[in-house]
Amino acid sequence: MALVRINKYLSLCGVTSRRGAEALISEARVTVNDLTVEKLGIVVDDEKDVVKVDGAEIRPVSEKVYVVMNKPRRVMTTLHDPFRRRTVLQLLKNLNHRVYPVGRLDYDTGGVLVLTNDGDLAYRLAHPRYQVEKIYEARVVGRFEWADKEQIETGVKLEDGAIGRARVDILGYERSSTRIRLVLTEGRKREVKQLCKSVGKPVKQLFRAEFAGITCRGLPPGKWRHLNATEVNSLNRLVDLTPS
Repeated sequence: MALVRINKYLSLCGVTSRRGAEALISEARVTVNDLTVEKLGIVVDDEKDVVKVDGAEIRPVSEKVYVVMNKPRRVMTTLHDPFRRRTVLQLLKNLNHRVYPVGRLDYDTGGVLVLTNDGDLAYRLAHPRYQVEKIYEARVVGRFEWADKEQIETGVKLEDGAIGRARVDILGYERSSTRIRLVLTEGRKREVKQLCKSVGKPVKQLFRAEFAGITCRGLPPGKWRHLNATEVNSLNRLVDLTPS
């Protein structure tokens, strides 16, 4: 491979799209020869340079791969953790291709996690523009009331100043908590937790039941499977891409 700009290289490796590379670099998540990349303009030599994202070395992909995992709680979504906590990469030992999480799930949140080396698809699935649905089931402290539901559906100001909202269904009451289902289309950082906390009902336990129509039904925590052709085609159509 000839010298190539870093954003194109990240795309060839399936980490993200060329456009999405800017976000990874701005978050200081990309290194070349262990030096943090600070701008898009640099070029890399595939034969000499070692490029890493989140501490994990990346290489151009030869085949596009799509999987879904039932992420357990207390597992990091990143591929490398400096504190040596378990990561999703360790749960993919039998997969012969490097794949990358589409978005993130918090350390203490379990459920559906899609991973792929198709950078263009991953970038669009995670972008708020495409309004990809994410369905969560939460157990919150206290009795979740109809007024709480209305407030979250109307909109709540988040930590970053944006307005977050979700469709909410009350699933059932327990002695000191309530089970609810939330449907989001943007999925900002810790949004579910922020929404529930804003109405005085902090989250005790959180599970993502569905992402872009994909579920982990039948998968025990920590297990994964390949997406079938129908599922992959559905994801591409959802974000206006033509499957390659």
